[in-house]
Amino acid sequence: MRDVVRVVHGKLAHSGMTQALPSSPSLSALPSFAGDDRPAPETLARKLLIRGVAIAALVVSFAYLVWRTSSTVDLAVWWVAVPLLVAEIHNAVGLAIYTATLWERDATPPPEPLTDPGTPAVGTVAVLIPTYNEPEQVLLPTIAAAVTLEPAHETWVLDDGRREGVRQLAEELGAHYLTRPDNRNAKAGNINHALDFIDADIIAIFDADHVPKPNFLRNTLGYFEDPLIAIVQTPQDFYNEDSFEHVGEMNGVPFHEEAVFYRVIGPAKNRYGAAFWAGTCALVRTQALRDVGGVATETVTEDIHTTIRMNRLGWRSVYHNEVLAHGLAPTDAEQYMVQRNRWALGAMQVIRQDNPLTASGLNLGQRLAFASTLFGWFDSWRTLFTGAAPIDAPGIVYGPAFVVTFLMQSVAMRLLARGYYPMLVSLLFDVLRMPAVLPATFAIFGFHSRAGFRVTPKGRVGDERPRKPVPRLLLALLALGVFSVLWFAAMLAGLTPMSYGKPGAAYGAAFFALANLALLSVAVHRIRCWRYAGERRASVRFDVELDGLVDGLACGIEDLSLTGAKVDVPHADWQPASEPGLTVELPDGDVTLRCKALRRSREDEFGVDLGLEFAPGQRREVAQLAIALFRGRGGEFGDAPWELDAAA
Repeated sequence: MRDVVRVVHGKLAHSGMTQALPSSPSLSALPSFAGDDRPAPETLARKLLIRGVAIAALVVSFAYLVWRTSSTVDLAVWWVAVPLLVAEIHNAVGLAIYTATLWERDATPPPEPLTDPGTPAVGTVAVLIPTYNEPEQVLLPTIAAAVTLEPAHETWVLDDGRREGVRQLAEELGAHYLTRPDNRNAKAGNINHALDFIDADIIAIFDADHVPKPNFLRNTLGYFEDPLIAIVQTPQDFYNEDSFEHVGEMNGVPFHEEAVFYRVIGPAKNRYGAAFWAGTCALVRTQALRDVGGVATETVTEDIHTTIRMNRLGWRSVYHNEVLAHGLAPTDAEQYMVQRNRWALGAMQVIRQDNPLTASGLNLGQRLAFASTLFGWFDSWRTLFTGAAPIDAPGIVYGPAFVVTFLMQSVAMRLLARGYYPMLVSLLFDVLRMPAVLPATFAIFGFHSRAGFRVTPKGRVGDERPRKPVPRLLLALLALGVFSVLWFAAMLAGLTPMSYGKPGAAYGAAFFALANLALLSVAVHRIRCWRYAGERRASVRFDVELDGLVDGLACGIEDLSLTGAKVDVPHADWQPASEPGLTVELPDGDVTLRCKALRRSREDEFGVDLGLEFAPGQRREVAQLAIALFRGRGGEFGDAPWELDAAA
């Protein structure tokens, strides 16, 4: 057998012999989560620039709308002209609300991190993980990370699925397990039920897919030294960077659609005392919960509804702008639509139940801040009506006026959003949200206002998911756009029974029709894209550069998930055993897993690339792997409870 020598991740790997692993790996070989840190405070010059441009854009918008209303509306076709004017007014009002909301992003300085691993001075702590139908590979890293948090606390898995496998998983990893006889009121009811069994002053709540970082509790518990603080919310960020809502990078950091809310809008609400619980990655004072009768159950967005009720009683909430957990974003259009529909429906339910504009106990800033979030779901109506419309003004006048106003508004929005507002991407997701959001807004009139809680599916759904169907609304708008463009072309050729009196307006309308058609086409393509269809591996893959051993031979590990790995074995004629063992070199110690060889993706004179699937029944080993992957380059490795139990 020919001996092959090859460099694997900077180290020599020799075939034909069983080898030992080299020295401890560098943290740089593990996944990186860029952009998690709290942003640096803005300079005075930066603040003055942002505020100055925003005010200038508002002045220009006001002047433009006065002219539009008084001089350009063609009432002969009011059914088209008026909706466009209303959409433009909506844009200006939205900019005004954004300017007020985002005037100050750094209103609340963070507390000093806790250093004592014992019970914190602010009281006892429990970490709650509500779950219903999430698969084990989604739950495992969340539980594993939660039990290793400091300071001292209890971890509880609240299983509305009543699954014996989840009970075993929780107990093996050192967490308590709790279930209930029914699923009444979904997640809100699950948490309320747990409050009868858990004795804690503060609870941290994580959705089943959100994996906390080691410093989550240490960096946030200090806020509760203020006895009126009821909620501390942190940003949501996502580790599946191939999700439906991830689009490229911004400033070297993977960008997702929700970034503008979680890194800018959320923290800016501190200025008005209107930060709110976003369902996960948050801490809640149990006394405040009891004061409002528990988590709100009348709506499907129990988080913001509960926050409003607490604020009405004088409790306060704060936003900590540092990513301290990573979760799963919707992987396809279907999951995205389910989630956005629930959020929009819940907003309408909250407006009907506890409208912040009229509810007692809130100050003016809180009223406006909460209302801007809840009523913001009506933006989809603006998106629907923005398009071709006749304008009763010369194109040489209307065109420059509109362009200047639009550009001023766009620059102001980007500055106010601190760079988290890529205009084309934002417009694309405005279109993608419409089929989910528009029906939900009717709930403000009482239609479907009692719709039940729909859980957003987490993780992979099946081995090969078919491409998702395009919503009928988008298909109808696409057909209408094509018809409009063809009609305009026919009009230019003199083939229609009517013509526009002001050609400039007609050309402007055609431009908007083409732009909307392009956006709709991109939206349809994204929904149908194969990128969001099938996935062989059951959990998210992490790119790594680790060394290991497979069947006793040195190998490079190119990617890892919690269900498998891809290894590079520098041995041209190597044949794996039926159940090869894989040892992964990690900063906190090596972990060895039993595997099943799945497929060879490469085989040449330099070696073999092999896909491996981890055998079942190795929860502690996979948990150790999960801790390393999710802590990544941040380090802070140490003994986990299940490792200590095993050593004892």
